[in-house]
Amino acid sequence: MVSMATAENRIFQALADPSRRAIFQSLATWGGKGEAAVKDITARFYISQPAVSQHLAALKDAGLVNDRRDGRCVYYRVEPRGIKPLIDWIRHYRLFWTEHVDRLAQLLEKMDQ
Repeated sequence: MVSMATAENRIFQALADPSRRAIFQSLATWGGKGEAAVKDITARFYISQPAVSQHLAALKDAGLVNDRRDGRCVYYRVEPRGIKPLIDWIRHYRLFWTEHVDRLAQLLEKMDQ
């Protein structure tokens, strides 16, 4: 089993690249089909098919997408559970910073009095 920190690191590394983020976002909003062939993904971007395949492999390794083979075509779709470690990380720090900013605001109010 992959540790939570390792899962977070893989997700951050995968989404750090602007092309991968764009591919992930494109898959997440793909016109109702839910999945897309590599050739269709490649057609949306100004990068080569091998580069798109490498980006998809990185997204798959991070658990953000799944693939399905149908003959010579490979179809990719977003794996909704794959983003959960990132959502949990953001939730933790959102609560942390909200609490600390509130305390800072209270302290500044006391200092003004």
